Amino acid sequence: MPSGPTGRPPTIYDVAAHAQLSIATVSRVLQGTGPVSAKARARVDQAAQELNYVPLRAARSLAVQRHEAHGLVLPDLAGPFYGDLLMGYERWAGEHGQSVILTVTHGNPEPQRTVRDLAGRVDGIVVHGNALGLDAIQDLRRAKVPVVLVAHPPVTGCDSVRTESAASAERLTTRLLDHGRQDLLFVGDPASSYDVSERYAGFAKALRARELEVPEPERVPLTEAAGAGLATKLLAATSGGTGTKARTATGSGSGPRRESGRMPDGLVCANDELALAVVQTLRDGGVGVPAEVVVTGWDDVMAARYVSPGLTTVRQPMAELGRLAASRLHERVTGERTRARNDVLPTELVLRASCGTHPGDGTDSSNRLRRRA
Repeated sequence: MPSGPTGRPPTIYDVAAHAQLSIATVSRVLQGTGPVSAKARARVDQAAQELNYVPLRAARSLAVQRHEAHGLVLPDLAGPFYGDLLMGYERWAGEHGQSVILTVTHGNPEPQRTVRDLAGRVDGIVVHGNALGLDAIQDLRRAKVPVVLVAHPPVTGCDSVRTESAASAERLTTRLLDHGRQDLLFVGDPASSYDVSERYAGFAKALRARELEVPEPERVPLTEAAGAGLATKLLAATSGGTGTKARTATGSGSGPRRESGRMPDGLVCANDELALAVVQTLRDGGVGVPAEVVVTGWDDVMAARYVSPGLTTVRQPMAELGRLAASRLHERVTGERTRARNDVLPTELVLRASCGTHPGDGTDSSNRLRRRA
């Protein structure tokens, strides 16, 4: 008679492994609770029959009381970015009767151990950005934990949900070039996240298209303090006033191109926190924004609309990103979908006074939704 892998009576874990589905999905099929696809139900029924699995009464009573739980792993909670993401996620989860357990890895000396413990308490996990290394993500996949990645490059076997960055950054940079700004500097560390690396790639592509040298980015954290610190450094370095006109490329390589003591005529910041702090600090130091230096951000946080000058930025649909991540994880947990997919949400270029807009300028929403099954 078929039995578990060690000769003992088979358990729900054996059925889940044999069917290659999550324990939560197997439980729903066996107990008749919650939505499950016909394909998943057939796989569980076949696995249970082949293993001659008979559920224990105690296990059955516990399973009936369970409801779907999601683990949400974030690198940090600082700044307005994560608030919108969480609002979207929690709203979708609440509407569908799911609970969410949140874990933050910043400052955690053993994030992999924490996430392993979390995996034992939830039906699936969403990982944002660089909250976990690739090895930890692969460990979750080997343990057959459903995983959705947010703002992360695609990983085989995992769903991914992100917003478009490279094309919007290229379009934004091109617009600054079209308006005579050629001595541009990217502010933010591309190594800090996939999104920032894509924004820098778009920035660099626009400069190369004009045969301008690509400067090394100012590798600073995406924080208000870092923005103020950078602006203060630029003010101190350029106190002699050497002008802002850029030099075109004379070679094929890329790298720093700014002469010592030169103030750039445009700062393309990786997020709004950096940009808002830069604008305020430059203006306090007597530098006109946008008359002397244009400044752009990314995210379109609420403050970007009300500061003076209004901040030119790129709007991300953060709440929608959270809702979509919750929906995608639910599909994988229930077995409704077994094939991984990658979703890319559109972003919008929002033109305001910080980049020297003219009457009639507004929002460029030409970047359409692109989804790949």
